[in-house]
Amino acid sequence: MDVGKHVEHWTKGASEDWEVGTDLIQRGRVRHGLFFLHLALEKALKAKTTQVTSAVPPRLHDLLRLAELGCVDLQPAQRAILAEVNGFNLAGRYPETLGPLPGDSDLRRLLREAEDIFEWLLHP
Repeated sequence: MDVGKHVEHWTKGASEDWEVGTDLIQRGRVRHGLFFLHLALEKALKAKTTQVTSAVPPRLHDLLRLAELGCVDLQPAQRAILAEVNGFNLAGRYPETLGPLPGDSDLRRLLREAEDIFEWLLHP
């Protein structure tokens, strides 16, 4: 397996999904945008997991589990943000899990903190 090629695949996909997610949020499509932000963080964590294990990451979507597999040393605040973002993965896939979307101030906070983690994962 070409680890570098796989890491590049996950990293490129993460960057593209982050861009789509933030664009959707700016256009008022918050639920869809948050789903893409989760996807971006998932792919960034899969890049880390691939680097650490030299293997294809498992087909799972739990950000905290992926961080664990990738030996990512998260601070408690980072763990809390990833746990919060995990909920938008399900809300984007299963209508019965739809809950209220974050209000404007919570959304701005979430975006800022998730972006900090995203940048830290891709550009340590």
